[in-house]
Amino acid sequence: MSYRHSMICHTDGIRPLAPAKWRGLDGLMSVYWDAEGQAGANAYYLSPDPRIVIFFNDVSPHIRMANRESGFGQHDRPMTRAVYVPAGVPLWTKFTSWHHFSHLDLHLHKDRLLRFLTPSVGSSVARSALRRPVEIQDVGPIDTLAGLLVDEVANPSRHAAYAESLVGGIATALLDLPQDTGEQANSRLTQAQLNRLVSRLHARGDDRMSVAEMAATVGLSESWFATVFKQTTGKTPLQWQLSRRIELAQALLVEGDLSLADIAAQLGFSDQAHLTKAFRQTVGETPAAWRRMQLMI
Repeated sequence: MSYRHSMICHTDGIRPLAPAKWRGLDGLMSVYWDAEGQAGANAYYLSPDPRIVIFFNDVSPHIRMANRESGFGQHDRPMTRAVYVPAGVPLWTKFTSWHHFSHLDLHLHKDRLLRFLTPSVGSSVARSALRRPVEIQDVGPIDTLAGLLVDEVANPSRHAAYAESLVGGIATALLDLPQDTGEQANSRLTQAQLNRLVSRLHARGDDRMSVAEMAATVGLSESWFATVFKQTTGKTPLQWQLSRRIELAQALLVEGDLSLADIAAQLGFSDQAHLTKAFRQTVGETPAAWRRMQLMI
């Protein structure tokens, strides 16, 4: 995904001390700045995509931030070492004293961040997390990851996947993501979630979906979905899909005049032999033998 960030930025009294170091990656842009701000310096930022800022020194005694221009003096707060700014959230900053600082800016396309988070936490949890701002002073391992990323941005020496994985580590360490708990051990899908799955399968025509698509449909991570699904149905997602396709094949065998090859093609089997093998494993008879038995009843 080629990506150019389009952040609106106005600064006054802030100047870079060296050219910015930047690197464009898949759906994101990493920029490292070394700069200084005079007392009274100020800035305004607004981006249509999420943004992460990580400072490499403590700026809290020198910079205040607010989410509205009139907030200083009433709703401002110290700038922290790491900040996550959701898409579309404005940010104003003001220097209370001169300060030399360096920081890493990560501009992330919101779809890219969703694509990264969804397999682990599910689409609904990911979307919710991306709407919540985060401001932390104790950056812990984020500082280490950010330092490694700056080194790679300044002097690329590895495949882009390395830098992208560092960005992913920073995002997951910083964002407000729920932790797995032991209470999940006996969780089950709700009837509404099962209904959404069935409806989505019907809409596909061949009753075939990947596990990732099924998980996204109900807003769960792929690994957690597979666990909860089996606890709910007694089958893996793919076993459940296969049983549904065989049920459709049975209906078509009895109610229609399609050939076995046509039924196999309609339901997404590779050929007639594939359908026959799956049918016999599930039903215990070949499709032809099962249809003869049904016609005799």
